[in-house]
Amino acid sequence: MRISPWAVSAVLAALHGVQSLPQITRTGKYLYDPSGNRFSIKGVAYQPEGAVAANSSANAANGGFPEPSSYVDPLSSSQNCSRDIPYLTQLGVNAVRVYSVNSSLNHDACMSALSAAGIYVMLDISLPLNGSIDRASPAWSTNLLDEYTTTINAFLKYDNVLAFNIGNEVVNLVSNTNAAPFVKAAARDIKAYLKGVGSKALVGYSAVDGDAAFRNALAEYMTCGDDTVRVDIYGLNNYEWCGNENVNSSNWNVITQGFSNLPVATYMSEYGCITSPPRLWTEVPALFSSPVSDVFSGGMAFSYFPTSDGYGMVTFSADGQTVTVSADYTRLSTQYNATKTPTTPSQSSASSAAPGALTCPSVNATLLASSTLPPTPDESVCNCVNQNALACRVTQTSANEPNVVGALTDYACSLLGSTNSGASCDAIGGNGTSGTYGSLSMCSPAIKLSYAMSAYYEFNPVDSSCDFSGNATLNPNKPNTAQDASTAASSCLASQPSGGVYTPTPTTSVAASTSASSGASASGTNRSGSNSSSSAGEARYGIAFLARGWIGGVVGVVGVFIGGAVLL
Repeated sequence: MRISPWAVSAVLAALHGVQSLPQITRTGKYLYDPSGNRFSIKGVAYQPEGAVAANSSANAANGGFPEPSSYVDPLSSSQNCSRDIPYLTQLGVNAVRVYSVNSSLNHDACMSALSAAGIYVMLDISLPLNGSIDRASPAWSTNLLDEYTTTINAFLKYDNVLAFNIGNEVVNLVSNTNAAPFVKAAARDIKAYLKGVGSKALVGYSAVDGDAAFRNALAEYMTCGDDTVRVDIYGLNNYEWCGNENVNSSNWNVITQGFSNLPVATYMSEYGCITSPPRLWTEVPALFSSPVSDVFSGGMAFSYFPTSDGYGMVTFSADGQTVTVSADYTRLSTQYNATKTPTTPSQSSASSAAPGALTCPSVNATLLASSTLPPTPDESVCNCVNQNALACRVTQTSANEPNVVGALTDYACSLLGSTNSGASCDAIGGNGTSGTYGSLSMCSPAIKLSYAMSAYYEFNPVDSSCDFSGNATLNPNKPNTAQDASTAASSCLASQPSGGVYTPTPTTSVAASTSASSGASASGTNRSGSNSSSSAGEARYGIAFLARGWIGGVVGVVGVFIGGAVLL
């Protein structure tokens, strides 16, 4: 089926002159517009398929699910958005989920056209591979905070951003639930950042499905605690409703009951099983009616774009100009357009009946996640240590090769373990199960590598100890002695306001961008509560402390050189 050219023109013409979309906010576990009307997500995943990365041993040990190695930004092509929006409108959606964007590109045309069509965007702010929290070796670090806030800055000015998603299926097995504290720390810091820039966009996470014990434990962990640390909206990627199922046979009754005590909004962040074709989409009426709608606020059907495993709803001509819709698309359009969204409970009722905060669960056999979260990454501290306390530093060329950085870090840490010096890489590591985080665990992978190489160099301070096959070089301003390095590290770490949890705060230019309507995106933040000068790397975000008292269990903040090795 194709939409005729006159229909496309009519839809596009109707988009002009439409006013800004109303801000959607959360009250208790439901979503509402400014008039108090309940809002439910009738959405579709809108992300072209990228290349799939080679399966590594680490990925194989963590479920082996294919991970993308590249992406196509679907919101940077005004031509493609003009092509697709009439089809999204006919599909009956009020939201799309976008998984990866390039913050350096201009998204004005697509975002404005989507807004005019009444379509909100739920935007994932992580990127494939090294732009997201790695479930095999989790960390919440300066480079990720920088990347996430840079993407947010590029989208602050748009009225139709419903939510920023800080992760998709980062945790996918009980064995890697130790990554959950890092994901939750990201949610905490992004929520604080958005509050600082005056944005009411929601912060979300999308979880993989699993057995009831795993599914419910992770959901409760990500939504426990007070509003500063829990996500606003929790998504479940669910493919259990296959063919002509019902609420009971699909297990949706069990899922709904398991999520009924969550104090935040929930939705099906992906749905649309293909194992029993054809896709009838009979789950749509169920999703928007009781008992499911008593807990869930809609969902995102997967996927508008064609995929290699058969989930797509449309195909494109060789020149990319013509769209042909499938029977999947037609059936979903029929269901979406025929299904009304729930109007209850009222916002006042939702407010008065809002569940209290969940108590965070203790570490157990199903959840290997401490309620003690990693600190907020502080780039100025990391840069200070790198510039003043580390003698051996990775070259810039090698620092830009993530695979090289990872392999060299493993190698340098293994060298430390073989020196009998008492030195280790504990300072750059974190343990989400015990809730202990090294004082440099928040730093970028490159600085962590430089720490490990410097520790080895200090054990045997000759030039050849800082070569690492040409991937490292001596710092021209390297400390003269181990004691000098210790003093410099101590000074850098002491400049961090006590506490470990801070609010990244915006510059005036970023705050102003929330009301801008066009032009390049703004970037940058200030360090509140500090009169220290900003480094170039710090210019994107600053830190203002919220709490005092270093997070329990963290390795001490004083750098000491013992026996020629760096200990932080």
